[in-house]
Parts: sequence; structure tokens; C-alpha cells
Amino acid sequence: MAKIDIDVNRVFFPSTRFTLDEWHHNNQFRYRCSETQRELSDRLLAEATLACDSAKEIVKANKEETDHRLLEKLNDIEFRKGELLSIRKEIALEIDALSVYKERIINVLKSVKRNALAICERCLIARKCRLSIDLVYDDVETNLLKECEVIQGAENLLDQILKNTCEQIRKLKATLYHIDHDLKNKEDNLHIDRRNITLKETDFNLRIYHDTSVVMLNEWELQTNSNVIDANKEINSAKQLRCYIDTIIKQTIDELNNQKNVTNEAFRQRIEQTREAKTKLELQHSEIIKQVTAMSSNITRIKKSIAEKEGYMALAHTRLGQRCQRPGIEHAQDLVEVNLVKEIHELRNVVANLQRMLCAAETSLRYLLKTQIQLEEDINVKINTLKIDEVDCMTLRQNIDYRAY
Repeated sequence: MAKIDIDVNRVFFPSTRFTLDEWHHNNQFRYRCSETQRELSDRLLAEATLACDSAKEIVKANKEETDHRLLEKLNDIEFRKGELLSIRKEIALEIDALSVYKERIINVLKSVKRNALAICERCLIARKCRLSIDLVYDDVETNLLKECEVIQGAENLLDQILKNTCEQIRKLKATLYHIDHDLKNKEDNLHIDRRNITLKETDFNLRIYHDTSVVMLNEWELQTNSNVIDANKEINSAKQLRCYIDTIIKQTIDELNNQKNVTNEAFRQRIEQTREAKTKLELQHSEIIKQVTAMSSNITRIKKSIAEKEGYMALAHTRLGQRCQRPGIEHAQDLVEVNLVKEIHELRNVVANLQRMLCAAETSLRYLLKTQIQLEEDINVKINTLKIDEVDCMTLRQNIDYRAY
């Protein structure tokens, strides 16, 4: 605005009357002052009108720009919210899938711990009840111990995988918590900005707000991006873990089944060997019984023969004794006496030979009976072994059932 400078020294203050020149001069001065003030007023009115129009355009442009930015922000939030909802759905599905895999691992562990390992240990304990020479460290024992090691190794591996699965589920749930928190913030932000975009300058309850945001835009974008990246990372880790679980369970079950089949084959071969040995022992036992019967008959026949020879021996001695009573010259060593002496001598040799044969037969009979008893004991040992391996252990092992679930 222009400033009016008035020289007070040029203003005349007449005492009583003014001259005509003074009157003209005063009129001209008042006219100039009026013109100056009018020009200044017109210029001020024009400037005010221009300032109001400019302010109106600026305010309108700023509001339109703000409304546009709000719409962009709403679209951006909606887009990021959609990303978060999509990734949240994937996380929820992955948590459910991993929970199913967790149950699979638990079921496999229960099957191995409560079933297979217990059965193998019971088989080992049962086979300690084998008797005598059958209490041997054979292939069955070796494979049973190896099977226990394989089962324990499978347990340790499955336990570790179970821990890894639980940890992965925990990470997924933690990621889900952060995403839910971010979604809630996005929803609150949407609610606020949707309300803002409907506000007008003529609305009531408008107020002045002097503070500004302390979080930079890149920080806001980085948080959501970081949540999405972390979520994708955990989802990929969960998928890889599920593939790994499938592979490990299959490999573990295959290894357990292979070892079970090897142990069952060792049992089958051992049972066949024991049954074959038992059959041979039974054949031997049958032959020994025949030999015992024959030897008993032989001993009876020898004893009868010895008894018969004793009669002939008594007869020969009686005859020889009576002939020794012949008188005088009649007591001659004739052919009869020579023959009686010869008969007695031969009878003694025959009886002595029969006695030796009787002794040998009785000794043989004792050994045969001892062998019979030993064979019976061995057969009972084999029967006991067959009962343990074929009946007890193999019946137990039929309950071993490895499944991938």
C-alpha cells in the first residue's frame, strides 16, 4: 500500500481571510489528496481481490491435492492390506499343514516306541530263556540288536524333526501375530483416512492440529515389506520342512521295514535250522531206542546162555568128581576124564567169554541209555528254542507294523 506524505509546512492556516490564490491552491491540494487516496484504495481493492482469488485457488488446489493423496494412500493401504491378507491365508494354511505333519510324526514315534522297540526288547529277553547249547549268539541275536539300534536311531531322528516342526510352527505363529498386528493398524488407518476424505471445510468439530508424524514413509513401507518378506521366508521354510519330513518318514519306514524283513528272515532260517536239527535228533533217538531194545534183548539172551552153561558146567564137574571115586587102578586117566577136563575147560572159556560180552553189552546199554537221555534233553532244548523263536517271538513280531501315516 502506498503511503501519503503531506508536508504540513505547506498547509496554510489563515488568520481571518484567504486570498483567491489560496482558495484555488487549497482546492487543488484537496483534489490531489482525494485522487491519491482513491488510487490507493482502488489498488488495494484490486490487490485484495487478487489475494482472495489466489488464496481460493491455492486452498482448492491444496485440498484437491490432499484428497488425491488420500485416495492414493487408501489404494496403497488397500493393496498392502490385500497382500497381508493373502500371505496371512498362506501362513494359516501352512500352520494347519504343519500341524497335520506334526501329528504324523507323533503317530510314527508312538508306533516305533510303544510297538517295535518294545517287541524287539521282549524278543531279546525271551531268547535269553533258551537252554544249553541253543543259548548261542546267532544271526537272529545280531539282527535283533541291530534292529534295536535302527529303531533308536529312527526315534532320535523323528524326535529332532518333531522339535524342528514345533519350532517352525512357533515361527509361523509369531509371523502371523505380526501380520495380524499390521493388518489391524492398516484397518485403523483405512478407517481414519476414509473419514478424512469425507470431511469438508464446512463441517463442525474441525480443530487445529500442530503435530506431525514421526514415522517416515519409507519406514512405513519397510515394515509391511519386511513382514511380507519374513512371512514368505517362513512359508518357504515350512514347505521345505514338509518335503523333508515326507522324505525322512519314507526313508525311515523303508529302513525299518528292511531291517524287520532281514530279522524275520534270520528267524526263519534259524527256525529251519533248529527244526532240521530236532528232526535229526529225533531220528537218532528212534534208532537209539531200537538199539536199547535190541541190546536189552541181547543181555537177556547172554544171561540165559550163561545160566544154561552153568548147568553143563555142574554136570561135567559132578561127573568128574564121581569118577575120582573109582577104586585103585580103575582111577585111570582115560579118554572120558580127558574129555571131561576138556569140556570143563571149554565151558569155563565159553562162560568167561559170555561174561565179557555181558559186561560189554551192559556197558553199551548204559551208554545207549545215557545217549537216549541226552538226545531227549537236546530234543527238549530244540522244542524250547522253537517255541521261543517260532511261537513267542514270531507271534510278537507279527504286530510290528511300520506306517508312514
